[in-house]
Amino acid sequence: MTALQRRLDVAIPLAQEAGRRALAMQPPPGAPEATLKGTQDWLTAADGATEKFLAESLAAAFPEDGFMGEETGSGREGGLRWIVDPIDGTSNFARGSRRWCVSVGLLDGRQSVAGVIHAPALGDTFAARQGNGATLNTAPMRAATTTDLARGQVECGWSHRRPNAGYYRMVQAIMERGAMLRAGGSGALGLADVAAGRIDGYAELHINLWDVAAALCILTESGARVSDFTAGDGMLEGNHILAAAPGIAEALSEAAGLGFSG
Repeated sequence: MTALQRRLDVAIPLAQEAGRRALAMQPPPGAPEATLKGTQDWLTAADGATEKFLAESLAAAFPEDGFMGEETGSGREGGLRWIVDPIDGTSNFARGSRRWCVSVGLLDGRQSVAGVIHAPALGDTFAARQGNGATLNTAPMRAATTTDLARGQVECGWSHRRPNAGYYRMVQAIMERGAMLRAGGSGALGLADVAAGRIDGYAELHINLWDVAAALCILTESGARVSDFTAGDGMLEGNHILAAAPGIAEALSEAAGLGFSG
């Protein structure tokens, strides 16, 4: 068994257990039960508890690996580094919605080499490791075969870190190409849905490393096209993300005004 496979075999059940713990802490539907860190940037008690569980569990299993979490920032250094978003889609989680996930990615330097995205309320586990394909609930998955953007469905993520005017331009341009739009409130799940062929593309003007670390490997292994998120200072400051079924990748890139090379 390779070192990457051994880590993925540990990360999958850890992400699933973290999801079970978070699900037990989720508030009922209603007004959000959370603290605002910034504009539409929510924090719940479950975020901290879930990240602590994952940090401690991964450290016990792989003490030589580094760790970075959304809530605690950079932690242990190491050649391989785990990047964790304990709850992606916290706004949904805080309102009692089912669309949120636990994201656990593994980086080797600047490259995503394994990842798990587990959505406990939806019953979905997306996983991949470099060179071994991607799976949804252990079954192989591939990006969609769509070749016409006018027949596609695209999710456009919104970020308060970029002016709204840029988001409006992107959305309008994609709509003018005939694509159906969607906004789901979880970047990691939106990207995972591209990998699974459930939607045809995902575009966001700014997103952070912990949101995409797992998805980057999952997308690549599913055959989807994905932008070079780590280009420039993306790992530290965030970057745009563009992911697409291969057959509509260039058309979506042109419409969104985002490139695949960084």
